[in-house]
Amino acid sequence: MKKWILAIAMYWIGANQLMAQQATWIWYPGDYEIWLSNQMQNRRTDRETFFPVFWKVDSHYPLMDFHKVFDLKEPEEVSIVAEGQYNVKLDGKPLEGTPATILVPAGKHKINIKVFNQASPPAVFVKGKTIISDGSWLTTFEDKEWIDESGKTSDISATQWQPAGYWNFNTVNQLPSRFKLPMVPQAAVSKQATGNSMLVDFGKETFGLVKLHGLKGKGTVRLYYGESKEEALSKDGAVTTDHVTIDRTTAMDSVMPLTKAYRYVNIVKEGDVQLDDVSMLYEYADIPDKGSFVCNDTLINKIYDVARYTLHLSTREFFVDGIKRDRWVWSGDAYQSYLMNYYLMNDNGTVKRTMYALRGKDPVTGHINTIMDYTFYWFLGIYDYYLYSGDKTFLVQNYDRMKSLMDYVLGRRNKDGLMEWMPGDWIFIDWAAGLSKKGEVSFEQLLLARSLETMALCAALVNDKAGQATYQNMAASTKKKLFDIYWNEQKKALVHSRVDGKQTENVTRYANMFAIFFDYFSAQQKQDVKKSVLLNDNIQKITTPYMRFYELEALCAMGEQPFVLNEMKAYWGGMLQLGATSFWEEYNPTKKGAEHYAMYGREFGKSLCHAWGASPIYLLGKYYLGVKPLSAGYATYEVVPNLGGLQWMEGKVPTPEGEILLNVNTKQIRITGAAGTGTLKFKSKSKPVCKEGMVNDKGNGNFELTIEKNKTYTVTYKL
Repeated sequence: MKKWILAIAMYWIGANQLMAQQATWIWYPGDYEIWLSNQMQNRRTDRETFFPVFWKVDSHYPLMDFHKVFDLKEPEEVSIVAEGQYNVKLDGKPLEGTPATILVPAGKHKINIKVFNQASPPAVFVKGKTIISDGSWLTTFEDKEWIDESGKTSDISATQWQPAGYWNFNTVNQLPSRFKLPMVPQAAVSKQATGNSMLVDFGKETFGLVKLHGLKGKGTVRLYYGESKEEALSKDGAVTTDHVTIDRTTAMDSVMPLTKAYRYVNIVKEGDVQLDDVSMLYEYADIPDKGSFVCNDTLINKIYDVARYTLHLSTREFFVDGIKRDRWVWSGDAYQSYLMNYYLMNDNGTVKRTMYALRGKDPVTGHINTIMDYTFYWFLGIYDYYLYSGDKTFLVQNYDRMKSLMDYVLGRRNKDGLMEWMPGDWIFIDWAAGLSKKGEVSFEQLLLARSLETMALCAALVNDKAGQATYQNMAASTKKKLFDIYWNEQKKALVHSRVDGKQTENVTRYANMFAIFFDYFSAQQKQDVKKSVLLNDNIQKITTPYMRFYELEALCAMGEQPFVLNEMKAYWGGMLQLGATSFWEEYNPTKKGAEHYAMYGREFGKSLCHAWGASPIYLLGKYYLGVKPLSAGYATYEVVPNLGGLQWMEGKVPTPEGEILLNVNTKQIRITGAAGTGTLKFKSKSKPVCKEGMVNDKGNGNFELTIEKNKTYTVTYKL
């Protein structure tokens, strides 16, 4: 244990030396994120009734100690601002009062700032010429110091320090507790008045505050929001509503208090009320796109653009599931948003905030979001983030959180070492009629095996060798059980579950498709499963974009891009044909008319803007442009373009050092590397030509080309 703690400390020192000299607000890592998620998630209402989350809600630590050691060539005046009450120590000696500025003499000195704040996370902003608050400061919620009878301060070596958390609050007036997403005014596309009602159409799915202009008189104005026209016109069925009661003779504008998701708003006047106009304030996360995709197929281009919009709408302070109903942070939904984000916005901050918010605090008393499989996605997300970003600090900050959560998971295994439902658990997997959750479900064992493999990888990165060995052994054991218990040679598939010690006859797509892109199957097993499960119409079909994401990923991983392209056009194109302006929580092509809006036993219960509907972003970036990192931060990566029936495609894939640019047609590949060292892999029926590099013949029509940073290559080949 001591060895890996020392290794972590050394890493912090090295990483922090590279940090830019810019003052920013700092806090205990995860605390602000938990607090902010509480603010956001508890804005949810159902017909104006407060609708809180149904899992444990944690809070921030109210008392925080921040410190850093500085070595100054000359004296330096330093300003200090905190969110909360604070005191300051210089070299262990308390300074009088609450100093707004301090003078730090030349030489080596240690500054300690202790901040108390019950209402919002304790935070501090420190700025001098060289002394600034940033992620290199260390912080703790318990400093464990004491003073003996002589006045000597105790040894505080037992204290667990963490590098400070921060975002982008880089000026003293940007108080973290006052953060709000930006808003811009937007006009309605059309307004249709009928009697005392007005149906307002904003042209597409949107999110923000409705603004009523020139409101006067005596009475009530009621607002019925709708992602569809049918929902807005249903006074009893609309999921979200508002009302304003007025009694005034002077016309004034009224802005609704809470953000809502809608395309249509049905405004109904009761009493003697006058209303001049209606507009909205569109709320958004100001995150630019860094990735892109365009091709010769106009429908695929439309699907990509709507997927982009869907992901942006579902990206708020955090990655949320959908913007109308839940507006909560769900781990399974968020995991897909992370992956899509890496190919579009590549915004590390939103990923980290979301993962901190989901994890919460110790002690662990339940699965994340109460869902067993959602806990496993959280583990997978940690390592994925490290792979795509190269940010090791975040992994280090969360390693202890990973261990305590895994301890909880392992403690809920049955006598055979398998995950099985226990009171308080929700086994979700997918929204699917009749999907059994009884017994020991193969999908949960598969995710456990992958999570243990992830723990071993992360343990190695923090130099926890004992933990690495433990997790590796447990992963291997769990994986062996998976195949020993669930593989059915006659069915050529993993069965869905085991009940009372016996395999069930049921075969579903879930464990089988995940085992393909986890690379758990042999080459022959992959082919068998593709035929017996993925391309078998007798196996229950998936009707949610959530699991279609993984189903199509499995097929892409096996080179079935032409098939997947047609599936994307049929499935996501089917939503577009029905007028979708963002992609839905669920889409079943067999449903008709208003049936598409119903879910959860409610006429308009379905979300028509759901983050997991944006998966074409990920599929097109990773499996058509074919770009993926092989080591942290794209130090090494591979590009395996696959047109999949397209005539041409071009796009950008973001990396920490810039974008990888790719232009591919049936005769030429043009690529520019922005990071590390890449390997371009492609097939050609004739010998390829590249003036900028040497193409290596790997046999059987397979070729490779090394891609160096900031260099452009043009390859002529024959598809």
